Amino acid sequence: MLSSLLIDGILLDYDLGIVLLVGFILTTLGALPLKSQRLIGVNTILFGLVFVLSPLDTLPSFYLFFGLTLIIIGPMVYVTAND
Repeated sequence: MLSSLLIDGILLDYDLGIVLLVGFILTTLGALPLKSQRLIGVNTILFGLVFVLSPLDTLPSFYLFFGLTLIIIGPMVYVTAND
């Protein structure tokens, strides 16, 4: 279990957008060995929603546009899956 001091230390050095972006990259890289395009599509949609629904005072506004882009790209990846 992670302590709250460790999480606070990470969030004080970086803004929330960078932490979410690193989380998105790591979960996408973690899903690549499964070779499931639908899983990557769902992951993209969910992180797009997280970027859009996060408060604007905790991250710069361009992460909002990044989230909207992920929400648009995610369903396309999900629908074109051959799984």
